[in-house]
Amino acid sequence: MIVVTRLDKQRMYLNPDHIICIEETPDTVITLFNGNRYIVIDRASTITSRIVAFRARISRRAAIPAARRYLGRHPTHRLDWSERLTDDASHDSPGAQKHTPFHSRDY
Repeated sequence: MIVVTRLDKQRMYLNPDHIICIEETPDTVITLFNGNRYIVIDRASTITSRIVAFRARISRRAAIPAARRYLGRHPTHRLDWSERLTDDASHDSPGAQKHTPFHSRDY
């Protein structure tokens, strides 16, 4: 998302993939693919540089190795239910029920 400023000084975030064209009449007009038009204070050159920076940031994130990805999970964070069930069973009293996983993903 890129930030642009409307004429009333409100900041607005736009998805640059939805922009069809940017026109510079006395005011800068951004046209989206759904037909919406927004008049903004920012110059067209500023908006295009923000779009380029946005896409470069996405490319850099995509090039990060798999072990260091943003939402990557490490194997140490996974729960091993078989170990947990055996631990729970050792502490159970004679009348207590064993824990049974509710979902298949809990196995």
